[in-house]
Amino acid sequence: MTSATAPRATLYRMVMKKHVCPYGLKSKDLLRRRGFEVEDRWLRTREETDAFKAEQHVRTTPQTFIDGERVGGYDDLRRHFGKAVADPSAVTYKPVVAVFAVTALMALAASYAAYGDPFTLRAAGWFISFSMCVLAILKLQNLETFSSMFLGYDLLAQRWVPYAYVYPFAEALAGLLMAAGALIWLSVPVALLIGGIGAVSVVKAVYLDRRELKCACVGGGSNVPLGFVSLTENLMMVAMALWTLAMPHL
Repeated sequence: MTSATAPRATLYRMVMKKHVCPYGLKSKDLLRRRGFEVEDRWLRTREETDAFKAEQHVRTTPQTFIDGERVGGYDDLRRHFGKAVADPSAVTYKPVVAVFAVTALMALAASYAAYGDPFTLRAAGWFISFSMCVLAILKLQNLETFSSMFLGYDLLAQRWVPYAYVYPFAEALAGLLMAAGALIWLSVPVALLIGGIGAVSVVKAVYLDRRELKCACVGGGSNVPLGFVSLTENLMMVAMALWTLAMPHL
């Protein structure tokens, strides 16, 4: 399609010295990928932006116009083209899938580097220990938010609140020691303790009390539902501890 026949769109977006609107860039990219020739109009100051919003009776920028009609912001533009728009409150398993997919690949890479073969028993152990470490990192990003969500269902934390703050550090410690195959006398009891209590807590909250809660397993800001995922995380820790105890040389 030549520029003479390409559909045209006008995009108003903030481009300032200290701020370039990311949604403006996304809107421009989406329009171009849909074959539009974009008239890119920059709003260079806060005053210019406020004046534009007042003139168009809109609250946000960017704003896209197609054939003289205002389409709206980035989400509106996606809807205009029939694309899905993310719902920030929707239940999702994407964070968990991302963690386990990457840690599985990390384990295969580590196994290949160490043994020349990605598919070893050691890779399975590394997958669990790497997963524990990454999940601990996600919890530690915002310890207050995690602890508040964790206190909603963990039985030990409800009786002893500091445990909600200790848990991510204990998970990271056990994961690191198991990955290294070091201090088994410490890593195994820690993993058994936090994994066992966690599994019992999830079973009680979800399967016995029938409560609908969010899982704190990937941090306190996720919309992952409490249930199978958190139970799996805890059972993996227990399994890893028992395996480490039974096969300390791996």
